[in-house]
Amino acid sequence: MSKYNDKTTVQELVSDYAQIIKGKTVLTTGVTPGSLGHMFVEAVAAASPALLILAGAKTRNLVVDLCSLASVRKAAEEVNSWADVPKIDVVVNNAAVMATEFALTVDGFETQFAASHIGHFLLNNLIMSKVLASESPRIVNISSDGHRFSPIRWADPAFSNGETYHKWVAYGQAKTANMLFAMSLAEKLSKRGLQAYSLHPGVIFTTGLGTHLDTSENGDIKLLNDTDKLQGNQEGWADLKVVPVEVGTATQAYAAFDPNLIDHNGSYLLECRVGDPYVDTVKPWGTSVIEADKLWKLSEKLVDQKFEY
Repeated sequence: MSKYNDKTTVQELVSDYAQIIKGKTVLTTGVTPGSLGHMFVEAVAAASPALLILAGAKTRNLVVDLCSLASVRKAAEEVNSWADVPKIDVVVNNAAVMATEFALTVDGFETQFAASHIGHFLLNNLIMSKVLASESPRIVNISSDGHRFSPIRWADPAFSNGETYHKWVAYGQAKTANMLFAMSLAEKLSKRGLQAYSLHPGVIFTTGLGTHLDTSENGDIKLLNDTDKLQGNQEGWADLKVVPVEVGTATQAYAAFDPNLIDHNGSYLLECRVGDPYVDTVKPWGTSVIEADKLWKLSEKLVDQKFEY
């Protein structure tokens, strides 16, 4: 059982994990100021990692647009060319968009699915040789309890060019993909030492992820609540449990560095512990080995490249 809880902060965890973090190379996507990723790298920096690689459209260190396969491939080529970075110990796939209006990427993917999953799937696999060069590699996917809104829409992942689009269902599909991707990584690469986890950071209003949402009486929050009620989710009749960003980021540090998680490789985490499907919002479509395998195959098809380990 974890000794941490739903009030533990990222600073507390980094203090506890300082000797584990020291000397590690950590790559994090989605590090714009005010984001979970920014808070994470800011906290981790205090523990003297060897290198923090900040991946995003506006950073000097690694420029990448996760909604463009060409950009992802270029970024991966750059990382692989760094002779002075022989290994990457931890990858934190933090970048995402949430409940945006319908749009397709340049490659024809629904934007939320591309930004949260497809871009990360390709990037992670293309730099996997450097990840596996670590003595204790980890990959962390920032998911959400919003995965409750949808499994993977196998027959229509791009929402029929917008005709069937529902912004919260699309968010749910993207967050389910984060869970399934972590499961596949653990299943395929645990024998080579890789640990992979997905997590729900909590409901946080102080990052930039939801600044675009319409919070008017009949806006996006009402649509979220109505969707929960329509699907019979308990969240439809409960108040939002909001946490500060330093608490939400704590589960990222827990997933990235906790030394006692190996028996739960591939799991979905929340509140600095392993999620319990009997009491937490952990939908079966996010923990199915069959769904995970199907998503891996679909993702390979979408990026037009196979990754076999």
